[in-house]
Amino acid sequence: MKKDKKDNIILIGFMGSGKTSIGIRLSYKLQITVEDTDKIIEVREQMPISEIFKTKGEGYFRNLETALLREIRDSGVKKIYSLGGGTPVQLQNQSLICQCGTVIYLRAKPETIYERLKRDTTRPLLQCDDPQERIRTLLSQRSKIYERCADFIVDVDDKEQNEVLDEVLSFLPAQYISRTEITNDNTGAKRYEKDPSDQRTES
Repeated sequence: MKKDKKDNIILIGFMGSGKTSIGIRLSYKLQITVEDTDKIIEVREQMPISEIFKTKGEGYFRNLETALLREIRDSGVKKIYSLGGGTPVQLQNQSLICQCGTVIYLRAKPETIYERLKRDTTRPLLQCDDPQERIRTLLSQRSKIYERCADFIVDVDDKEQNEVLDEVLSFLPAQYISRTEITNDNTGAKRYEKDPSDQRTES
């Protein structure tokens, strides 16, 4: 990991790849606060992303993402961040993302994403006549960008969330895992307990 990187964990990937759910599980395992950048922007703007796109335009939203990345880069607080699917597309954002922390790309096939999002009406970029083709087009445009930004890549297709989580944990440098790893002899599943020296209160 580059020396100029922050200690944050940055989850990137296409919408529906599981960034939010994996971020929450990772937060629980590591006892590190998780933030969703889309949610931060929604709170600040006091409207959902779909309304921001509708009333102020995608360009306005993308500028908000860039400003937020600069805040994350300059912050001294270690957190887990789940980034919006389009955040890495902006060229200026790519270097910012790499400076913000260890970047993990949750990679999903178009078919997986479509199955997860086909009933979701909150995604402004998928409100079109053929959302499946839209997913394919956007993913083909973005996949190389995601890969370029990523320190590690985790494929999520046909995997349970705990499997994805264990893969993510296996890639993290030692300073993130200040927990004791325990293996369940019956199931082989891994769980992580807090380091006995860590006296922070769980929320």
